[in-house]
Amino acid sequence: MSEITVRDAPSEKRFEAYLDGELAGFLDYARSASHLMLVHTEAFPQFGGRGVGSALARGAMEAARAEGVRVLALCSFVVAWVGKHPEFADITDLRG
Repeated sequence: MSEITVRDAPSEKRFEAYLDGELAGFLDYARSASHLMLVHTEAFPQFGGRGVGSALARGAMEAARAEGVRVLALCSFVVAWVGKHPEFADITDLRG
């Protein structure tokens, strides 16, 4: 199985997921001094069921933890994902 690579694309205000070098999905965000606000997750249909959305959520959470900011989860996918990954609950405010 191919590995999904997640990168921050600040000029686009989103995290991007790549599978075999091809853009497979993205997670839109906004930033403030104290929060990374996760707005919308989209995995492209041809990559469905391969964990693209989960990779994006994890990548965003790990980036927020590394930056020392809290996550404001406005995206319903991210809210559900955090519910299954309590290791990120300490940095997350849920709103989705």
